[in-house]
Amino acid sequence: MKMRVKFTKTGYLKYLSHLDVVRLFTRAFSRANIPVKFSEGFNPHPKFSIGNPLPLGTESLAEYMDVELIEDMEPREFMQKLNPILPKDIQIIKAEQTKSKISLSSIIEWSEYEVRLMVEEDKRDFFKNKLEGWRELQYIEITKKKKKGKKKIETRIDILPLIGDISYKGIDEDSFIILECILKSGESGNLRPIELIKALEEELILGIDLDLVMIKRIEVLREEDGKKTKPL
Repeated sequence: MKMRVKFTKTGYLKYLSHLDVVRLFTRAFSRANIPVKFSEGFNPHPKFSIGNPLPLGTESLAEYMDVELIEDMEPREFMQKLNPILPKDIQIIKAEQTKSKISLSSIIEWSEYEVRLMVEEDKRDFFKNKLEGWRELQYIEITKKKKKGKKKIETRIDILPLIGDISYKGIDEDSFIILECILKSGESGNLRPIELIKALEEELILGIDLDLVMIKRIEVLREEDGKKTKPL
């Protein structure tokens, strides 16, 4: 059977690499006596996959993983056994049995983020107004660097088709502007929030300190018949 799992990655553990997260769960499954299925061959490893891992330094309330088990297990028991073993900043918040044979990476198309950033005070209203009219823009460009042999080639790319939504949510107690955005995230395209913020800064000259930008993934989404839904 297969268990589909939703878990968090917050706090200091946002700096844990994808490989380190894989190692962490490998050890946790063993310590919690989770009956994980192993691959065959000379170097057997537990069969689980994490869909669409985040860039280093990004918090998440919505990481997803498929785990193959050799015997049936109730989702509640799975969570009760595993969560006490895991660190507090990586916790399973939902689990369900699934019969789906489709990989997570192939169904995830969008990620929803909360972004907090500092904009010069006299430009905040200007920024808000520009954001509210973002759908009227003809294009938003970023510069991508690619290697071709020993040369690095810069190309300008229109990221507008990679944006599902951008909304202004207000200002927090520390004077950070709060945005929510839905961006392409998967095999059909990918746009990182920091790339969007860089493009907005380049276009609008807002005085954004990129080192102070805080990003948190709220959810990942698949799209069917024009509707965006959660994978779990």
